[in-house]
Amino acid sequence: MNNKIVIAGSRSGVGKTTLALGLMAALKKRGLRVQPFKVGPDYIDPGFHTLICGRNSYNLDSYFLGAAGVRRTFLKNSQQADISIIEGVMGLFDGKGKDSVSSTAEIAKTIKAPVILVIDARKVAQSAAALVYGYKNYDQDLNLKGVIINNVSSAHHFKLLKEAVTAKMSDLKILGYLPKNQDLELPERHLGLVPVSESRELEIYTQKLIGLLEEYIDLDGVIEISESDKVVEVDSTADFKPEFKNEIKKEKIKIAVALDQAFNFYYQENLELLKAAGTEIVEVSPLMDSQLPEVDAVYIGGGFPESFLQELASNKEFKSDLKEKINEGLPIYAECGGLMYLSSRVKDFEGKEYQMLDLIPAEIEMTSKLQEMGYREIEAVSDNLLLNRGDKARGHVFHYSKISKIEGNVKKNYSYRKTEEGYSSLENILASYVHLHFASNPELVKNFLLKALAYKKSGA
Repeated sequence: MNNKIVIAGSRSGVGKTTLALGLMAALKKRGLRVQPFKVGPDYIDPGFHTLICGRNSYNLDSYFLGAAGVRRTFLKNSQQADISIIEGVMGLFDGKGKDSVSSTAEIAKTIKAPVILVIDARKVAQSAAALVYGYKNYDQDLNLKGVIINNVSSAHHFKLLKEAVTAKMSDLKILGYLPKNQDLELPERHLGLVPVSESRELEIYTQKLIGLLEEYIDLDGVIEISESDKVVEVDSTADFKPEFKNEIKKEKIKIAVALDQAFNFYYQENLELLKAAGTEIVEVSPLMDSQLPEVDAVYIGGGFPESFLQELASNKEFKSDLKEKINEGLPIYAECGGLMYLSSRVKDFEGKEYQMLDLIPAEIEMTSKLQEMGYREIEAVSDNLLLNRGDKARGHVFHYSKISKIEGNVKKNYSYRKTEEGYSSLENILASYVHLHFASNPELVKNFLLKALAYKKSGA
């Protein structure tokens, strides 16, 4: 069995994540090997997927990967699973631009997967049928097969909803519902769901969720819908096979990746592209470690450093060791939270300042307002750690902090939408608010690792 199902929402906030997580957990409890995926650029939900399923979750995003890349990522990671559960993004047809690039619907069609639509039943009855009818008929090429209804007031309310939908669409399977007032919200932060490493009560939450799904959802019906005989074909040329792989493998390049409560936002594909090129990933914690191990480059992703400013500032041993090695030429790439860590200081929400590494002479200030969000295509305005001048890559931004002051001579390495980004104070540093997806231009992996190789050979 190698089944697949997309869990879509009529809009954001209808319970799509709750039901996707619940289905993953409930089907895993049945003994199935569940492979999770996430539509779009989000890096928080996949963390929950990974913890619940015990398998890494991957982003399926055509803006980053293209259609062939989406199929490649899906096939490569679903082969050893009994069922793949793909959590959608926003509303079913919401994506980038007027063509809805990387919408849940587009991804479902790309991997030929049937769709289950989640709707919210608060303050509606028969009108729900009109909503579902619109979603089913908006795109005739979409294989919408089932519906799950959230926030249902009573068994009678569900009966009205089910009868209204099936009267108009007898081929749709109504798979059950979740009652309202179940307190199933995962705790949220200003960036969205809290990261896995801070979700101490996730196990209790998951068990409660499993119990509800086993009582109210037709799990056998979900499995039945997922049994698709539509085969996904993949273009083998979509694989990333860098020519320098043998050289990297021979030299045994090691990349330190910051992974702890403060830094944990990474696209899984980024880490695997580094591994595929022959590198060894060494996990480090700027919160807990006293020094950096012997490595040839460092990668610090995003996360919630603003929640651990005191701890990060107080770990002077690690900061001193890392800073010394970077000043000696160790390459380091940092994204969003990583940029904050490399800055001179960060002001928290109350205006209190904390000293960071001072590798990028800039002051970061936390704000209560979202500063920027969305897809970005960047172009290098000069040669840098990852890109050569004129090269392009794609990523995503989502941050509440801002750079309030830049001191000294800080170089900006790439641009987008008339904005300059990519800060460096040394040639071996690149820090930015943009979370780049490495598969959007695998040459940046090659450039990064060649810089790491050069550092290794220098004997620094």
